[in-house]
Amino acid sequence: MKTLYYCLLLLMISATGFAQKADVNNFIVKESLLKNSKLAIIAADSLDQPLENINGLYTFSVSGFTQPVKFNDGVAILPMQLERSAFVYIKHQNDKGTHSKLLYVYKKDGTLNPYTINSLWLVVIPLLLIFMAFAFRKLIIFVVIILLLFMYFNHSNGLNLSTFFETIFDNLKKAF
Repeated sequence: MKTLYYCLLLLMISATGFAQKADVNNFIVKESLLKNSKLAIIAADSLDQPLENINGLYTFSVSGFTQPVKFNDGVAILPMQLERSAFVYIKHQNDKGTHSKLLYVYKKDGTLNPYTINSLWLVVIPLLLIFMAFAFRKLIIFVVIILLLFMYFNHSNGLNLSTFFETIFDNLKKAF
């Protein structure tokens, strides 16, 4: 009886030892190979090398909408189609933290070109403009107009104020 107990215990320990939990801690966003105005998420390591062992359902938040995304050999296709150029904020949360990217997806002639935006620029540009307004008093009206145009461009392309601050706070968490 004691031998049977040890055999079962050894079997349970060895079975859990061989199981591999694959987490998506980094990802690359590109246009889908089908050229159907959809984005593809490619699971990657810290050096942006694709990981082909990622399979299954993972939950991603895409511009505020939470949806399960199915990975096959490290690649998942987002179900939403982009009608025009827009900001897309993609976030994935797992046990190791929150992993997010802000992208500007430029659409021209049916092709999508995603550009990753560092959220530092979202802070630096307005602060630089405000500094210029205080340094050169005659530029206040010009700077206010530029700030309003910056906010309008962001909002009209899908980057609302809540996503703007969420992006900044997520990247500040990563920094510290």
